[in-house]
Amino acid sequence: MSEPQRPTRSRWRQRLHNWVTRGQVPGAEHTLGHRNIYVLPSAAGCMLAATLLVLLVASINFQLNLGYLLTFLIAGSALASVWVGHRNLQGLQLHLGPLQPVFQGERATVPLHLQAPVAGPHRHGLSVALNRSQGPLAWVHADVAAGHTQVVELGSVPHQRGWHRVPRVVLESRYPLGVFRLWSYWQPDGRVLVYPCPETPAPPIQHLDHAHSGTSLPQPSGMVEPDNVRHYQRGDSLRSIVWKKAALALALGHGDLVVRSGTAPQADRLWLDARATGLTDPEAQIARLTAWVLQAHAQQALWGLRLPSGQQLPQAMGEPHLHACLAALAVDGKSAAPH
Repeated sequence: MSEPQRPTRSRWRQRLHNWVTRGQVPGAEHTLGHRNIYVLPSAAGCMLAATLLVLLVASINFQLNLGYLLTFLIAGSALASVWVGHRNLQGLQLHLGPLQPVFQGERATVPLHLQAPVAGPHRHGLSVALNRSQGPLAWVHADVAAGHTQVVELGSVPHQRGWHRVPRVVLESRYPLGVFRLWSYWQPDGRVLVYPCPETPAPPIQHLDHAHSGTSLPQPSGMVEPDNVRHYQRGDSLRSIVWKKAALALALGHGDLVVRSGTAPQADRLWLDARATGLTDPEAQIARLTAWVLQAHAQQALWGLRLPSGQQLPQAMGEPHLHACLAALAVDGKSAAPH
């Protein structure tokens, strides 16, 4: 459950955040303790303090013993809530889940595992968000039982291709009374790979030899067998049917017809080349190549890729080849350091 309505961080809170997080190094996990849990009164706590001050002045002025009792009872309960809230966070562990690549402009999901130790209380009123420098924080709320792990999914929308470092995570709690805000920061040691956004709509795949003439590369109509035959498809000429193989197939009972392929398998010469896009802007070339990569993979063709930077990926097919080419397109012309 998200709550994106919380206001943007003010200037003094940004300065406090910079001071608190100075010197922090990315880590694979984060354990909350007395060295990294910070406490400040919330807005409700400041209003409660002002109310208690007025109540105390009125009790002194009118010599109200019950006023003294009420003032110190509420103040003591508020101060005791600091210890209860600190105990609610003490020992809580944060782990980063597996990160999946996304396309540019899509929501990147960051799974976060909240683990409470067995020897301890249940953890209530936890709020987690990615600590963005601008805009409101999208909070996700959770409770964690002792000895259990709760997975929360945070998200952000990257607008550039390449590697992106996971933003700093902020975890806070205002349990139990809401008059104090207890929080902690953690910089996860994780990166998200963002694939480039494919061009939409994309033109048909162009062969390098036909790029300047504007002729599209004919797409294979079916999977070609090693001996230059393929399965029969509706619309194929009856003369192209290999009747000897058809008779053998009918005799065996499976009834599959095959036809001759008039040319050698076109997948052998299917190269997705940046020069064949007819574009000069590298980003536009990458967007078109991304669309062609998805088209070639959908056609189950054997294809290779030549990037605008000159890097070349050999011809192959399948999911691993698809993701290898998308990853190469994502980082082409980019530095190795994540954003």
